[in-house]
Amino acid sequence: MKKKLIWNLALPLAVGGLASLVSGGMGDFKTMNQPPLSPPGWVFPVVWTLLYLAMGYAAYRVQTSDAEPEAIRRAMLFYYIQLGLNFLWPVLFFGFNAYLLAFVELLALWVAVCVTMLKFYRTDERAGDLFLPYLLWVTFAAYLNLGIYLLN
Repeated sequence: MKKKLIWNLALPLAVGGLASLVSGGMGDFKTMNQPPLSPPGWVFPVVWTLLYLAMGYAAYRVQTSDAEPEAIRRAMLFYYIQLGLNFLWPVLFFGFNAYLLAFVELLALWVAVCVTMLKFYRTDERAGDLFLPYLLWVTFAAYLNLGIYLLN
């Protein structure tokens, strides 16, 4: 049980860390023209770390829930899909400076997060609740991404 929790907490942190490594981090984020409400750069790693931990704990709750095995399998499938899309976004945005493509990909991530959250709610209500801050942050990130695309 403890190993499963550690694995579920570590996986999204590893995905985020690998994405940062592959994309080169936040690169020249400070020098970009940014839309109103853009937070300072140090906010992003703090928020993402907390979101990754919440994501991992939510996945753990789903995997250890009393829900039907097929419902758990489907919920986790969408979880892994959204995690893959989460990995891809910084690579497109920071690694390739493909701001418009990154925005389109972020819209796909937003949909995947919504579906995952709904699937999680069906297996463990608290797990679904844990995805709400993530959905809100991805929504805010889409605003920032689009703003940066339009201003740069």
